[in-house]
Amino acid sequence: MLPIIRWSNFWFLFSGSLILIAIISFFAWGLKFGTDFTGGSLLEYEYSLDRPPIEEIRQKLDDLQIIGSNIQPVGDRGILIKAPEIKEDLHQKLLQSLGNFSPNKKEGSTGEEKRFDSIGPTIGQELRKTTAYATVVVLTFIVLYVSWAFRKVTRFGKITGWIYGAATVVALIHDIVILVGAFVILGHFWGVEVDTSFVAALLTTLGYSVNDTIVVFDRIRENLTKRSVNESFADIAEKSINETLARSFSTSFTAILTLLAILLFGGTTIRFFVLALIVGITAGTYSSIFIASPLLVWWEKRKS
Repeated sequence: MLPIIRWSNFWFLFSGSLILIAIISFFAWGLKFGTDFTGGSLLEYEYSLDRPPIEEIRQKLDDLQIIGSNIQPVGDRGILIKAPEIKEDLHQKLLQSLGNFSPNKKEGSTGEEKRFDSIGPTIGQELRKTTAYATVVVLTFIVLYVSWAFRKVTRFGKITGWIYGAATVVALIHDIVILVGAFVILGHFWGVEVDTSFVAALLTTLGYSVNDTIVVFDRIRENLTKRSVNESFADIAEKSINETLARSFSTSFTAILTLLAILLFGGTTIRFFVLALIVGITAGTYSSIFIASPLLVWWEKRKS
């Protein structure tokens, strides 16, 4: 049996160090928001011939005075251009410039526009507020649900359902901070932007993590009903974690394997969404085992 509860101080120290790094990184650099949050235009273009070098495409954008753009390759022939808001007349000039590109020195149009989206700065700011509100609402309902689901555990010890709910939310906040910190670092060093897909990955992480945590808590509740006189709450928690350990790791491992395959062989447009899920699921699995249950034991000892 792994001594997870006995080493709880080590897990708390490790998580505290990661959270401290994430917070310092956030205030030092901040998240690199994409056009979904800051406003701007997004254009996807696919060439019928070979895609020209990215540097030459960037030169065409510079010639049109489109400053601050980001160009990403999509597949073998496509590109994704993220830029400040592009008006319709400039949009048509950009299409003409890209369409007349002949990377193989052949005549005629070399591609077509796949999509063009434009988001105003006001909509981007509203989206940021909505994301914050959605996260707070989700956390609030999780506390209420877990507290209600474990409302009868008081008869088996000193811990109330509200403590179970609070421990769950602390673990979820841990996951959010780790995920956001990871993308702050990715954004600062590799220019990775966060968009609406990051919000979807964030909320998915919350759902995955709380499900994993409740499985462990439910086993603790079940074992509390069968505890012997000599068993402490820490012993019950230790046994419960070890009983669910194989299930937690196998579930997360198979999910991460699938996501790794998508990350390596999937499209460019979903690459960072998948990466966010991998980080989130890893953090959620870790917190449900090494943070949430040790927090219950710490609180029980504190009340004793």
